[in-house]
Amino acid sequence: MARAIAICNQKGGVGKTTTAVNLGVYLAAMGKKVLLVDFDPQANATSALSGERFHSIVYHAVLEAAESADATAVADRPEKFIQESDVFNYHFVPSGKHLAGALIEFVNQPEREYFLRKYITKIRHKYDYILIDLPPSLSLLTINGLVAADEVIIPAQAEYYGLEGLSQLLQTIEMINKNLRHHLKIAGVLITMYDKREHLSREVANNLRKNFPHKVFEVEIPRAVALAEAPSFSKTIFTYAPYSPAARAYERFAREIIEQESQGRI
Repeated sequence: MARAIAICNQKGGVGKTTTAVNLGVYLAAMGKKVLLVDFDPQANATSALSGERFHSIVYHAVLEAAESADATAVADRPEKFIQESDVFNYHFVPSGKHLAGALIEFVNQPEREYFLRKYITKIRHKYDYILIDLPPSLSLLTINGLVAADEVIIPAQAEYYGLEGLSQLLQTIEMINKNLRHHLKIAGVLITMYDKREHLSREVANNLRKNFPHKVFEVEIPRAVALAEAPSFSKTIFTYAPYSPAARAYERFAREIIEQESQGRI
């Protein structure tokens, strides 16, 4: 049964999609079967894994789940929404601008917070990891993604502004756990856009490790031009610059995620 992990921060520009895409590729490279669900209407994760536009997207998957009380439409062929990436065992459910319409269409629907969960429940036995890339805002889409997940990884930029969304996200998680009776664990905070030469980066990292009430991953993801360039070629850092410091950092991060299982931290 897959570990379903949401990649979330309500603040934008912290490396959320970059983390989702590159964590997935290294987990797959380590022999795990991985599905990335792009649940952001901006569809940046979809662009990073494929330059194509898709007619069947995650919007249609949750729409079918919403329109069928027992999700029979999804249960018949849930794999029809899944695409293969260029990396073996790394699949994704693409997104697109139509997903933004779900905010309006689902607002008056019963159990509207559980539509993505209904879909993922039908396919999670096929994977070791399901990663959910969420939009940088608190919306019905974000809540759907958090409810569909077992855990959340929080990317946090190594700047003080990058920490602003942490307390707000913790409150959101607490609200979901209490009001929706869902036990969402915090897998940890990942420090991104880190520059060891800058005093500010080191100070923010130290403060996080001393004061944040949950796990902070050991690896820091460096600020790197290659991470920004790779999506423009529809590539991950694994295929675009596999020997770069950023690539090695995401490889170490994937190992930390896998080690959580052997250490009993999930």
